[in-house]
Amino acid sequence: MATTRTAKPLVVRRRARGGRRSVALTVLTGLMLVYTLLPLAWLLINATKTQEGLLGSFGLWFADDFALFDNIATTLTYDGGIFTRWLLNTVLYVVVGAGGATLLATVAGYGLAKFDFPGKKAVFAVVIGAVAVPGTALAVPTFLMFSNLGLTDTPWAIIVPSLITPFGLYLMWTYAAEAVPGEVLESARVDGAGEFRTFFRISLPLLAPGIVTVLLFSVVTTWNNYFLPLIMLKDPAWYPLTLGLNSWNAQAATAGGEAIFHLVITGSLLTIIPLIVAFLLLQRYWQSGLAAGSVKE
Repeated sequence: MATTRTAKPLVVRRRARGGRRSVALTVLTGLMLVYTLLPLAWLLINATKTQEGLLGSFGLWFADDFALFDNIATTLTYDGGIFTRWLLNTVLYVVVGAGGATLLATVAGYGLAKFDFPGKKAVFAVVIGAVAVPGTALAVPTFLMFSNLGLTDTPWAIIVPSLITPFGLYLMWTYAAEAVPGEVLESARVDGAGEFRTFFRISLPLLAPGIVTVLLFSVVTTWNNYFLPLIMLKDPAWYPLTLGLNSWNAQAATAGGEAIFHLVITGSLLTIIPLIVAFLLLQRYWQSGLAAGSVKE
């Protein structure tokens, strides 16, 4: 009975310590939340304004005229509906480029993590070096190479470079080394399973969180890609959303150009919606410890 009485205050004391709140951490989290959501709020508020309301009202509050749906309709139909073409181009670049990059990173990362071969350390050094090289440093050599091949001003000039993601390869390499226990693979091989069956039936489900992470990074990178299309594409029919919206924004600075800042803002709002939806749909796959308990110690 005495033991129970002395243990109870200890439990309460430990719970109190574990539930202690940090004022500094709360303030910092609040500031980061404001920093993250304020641009989105500004974008949403100003997408409801006409061109006149946008220039004549406070940026963080609504104007007298609510024109969100009119702006969306005008954005989708302006200049022959070119925005829809830019959206489809971006989806094409993301599906083929980011999807292909994720597939290649998954297969290559798994192979590098679970198989030994001559020159593996050299491959690791090359991958680490490629991660350290910024993409802008390779833009001009890539343009010259694609120009000699006659692939500039075509979708392949955007898709092919997007297939290479050194960071995604390194991420899948390190993740596969920990997420897929070697004992599980050996057990499958002893039971007569081939390498392809082992990969698709055993390894691939365990790699799901890493695959989703690489996929989201690749999707965001390709969706927001601006500099590569800027130097590769001349035909507006092949522009992605980033380059197309920038051309709309630049109209106001050209002789006789029409200022359509309200359409640029509305188009920017429509551009980020698919990314938000992708994060919301795929976040449930961000789970860790899927291999826990698969190997009996």
